[in-house]
Amino acid sequence: MDVLRPPLINVNGRIYRRNIVKEEHYEEEEDFSYMGPSESEALEEDETCDTHFIEQTDKGYRCAIDVPSVLYKYIIGKKGETRRRLEFDTKASISIPKQGIEGQIVITAAQKAAVSSAVTRVEVLVESFRKKQPFTHFLSLPLNDSKVQEGFQTFKDEVLRQCSQDHGVEESIFQNPAKLHLTIGTLALLNDAEVRKACERLQECQSFIRDITEGKPLPLEVTGIEYMNDDPAMVDVLYAKVGVKDGSDRLQVIADRLVEHFVSAGLMVREWDRVKLHGTVMNTLFRKDTTVENRGGAGKQATSEREAFDARNILKKFANYSFGEFELNTVQLSQRYSTDCTGYYSSAGSISFS
Repeated sequence: MDVLRPPLINVNGRIYRRNIVKEEHYEEEEDFSYMGPSESEALEEDETCDTHFIEQTDKGYRCAIDVPSVLYKYIIGKKGETRRRLEFDTKASISIPKQGIEGQIVITAAQKAAVSSAVTRVEVLVESFRKKQPFTHFLSLPLNDSKVQEGFQTFKDEVLRQCSQDHGVEESIFQNPAKLHLTIGTLALLNDAEVRKACERLQECQSFIRDITEGKPLPLEVTGIEYMNDDPAMVDVLYAKVGVKDGSDRLQVIADRLVEHFVSAGLMVREWDRVKLHGTVMNTLFRKDTTVENRGGAGKQATSEREAFDARNILKKFANYSFGEFELNTVQLSQRYSTDCTGYYSSAGSISFS
């Protein structure tokens, strides 16, 4: 761990430096059936299941749970061991679709309490490993207006002309101008049904956004730069500051309301009390490792360590740089690692301000 750039965590609104400890890396072959309440706890606490309907059948009781196929492996375990232990502990039968086929996990048993217990166990496993999935989509506010792109390109050219001698400053760490944006929040949407649900929730936000904007595009200005960490000589992310031209907090209110709506729907995890409005212009995650390329690699970094850059001169010379003004008129549910015909991220859904 770089002691000058330790990872930070947010606990109830307070920021702490995180001490690194060795973490176990679990593969799908591992057995996770120990997770969740014991059989007696599950039978006692979950006589009835509040989140899923348990129906009575001719042979007993049955409950079907929607689970993305990417999570099946955590219910099955190594050579089926996790499922067998769940079935043994709960006295229920667990039927799982074939890997890659979207469907429902069906739990059956002679006793209703057994079904409820198994449902609880499966839900604990699903939620635990859902949190480990990388995000697939994010709510974005596009900043790729032509005027802002032009201002960004000038900024990039001038930084490279005036500051390229500073440690770590080189062309590959600049953002793609076609993908300039504000990230409002990230989502791990693991199948088409979850993407549709997120699109529906986004549509629900249109009314309150139009109330805030009075049904008009929001005039924004992209002016000034700032850095993420506490040492300007060792920066990983440099971003442009974005605000409403009239000085109001309407953009902040919209961002916070969007997060609140998606968190309440269970589609997003709240990381901060308020959304940090920032348009990334330089990021060391973009850095290309030319030594890897020279060895015939794909340009991936040789190690997980990020090489920071010295931003002191950039901050001094471009502190109040104006990237441009434009009218924001859309919120998009953008797909990670994608590109549409304009060069921006592919959109799964969107709403407009006007």
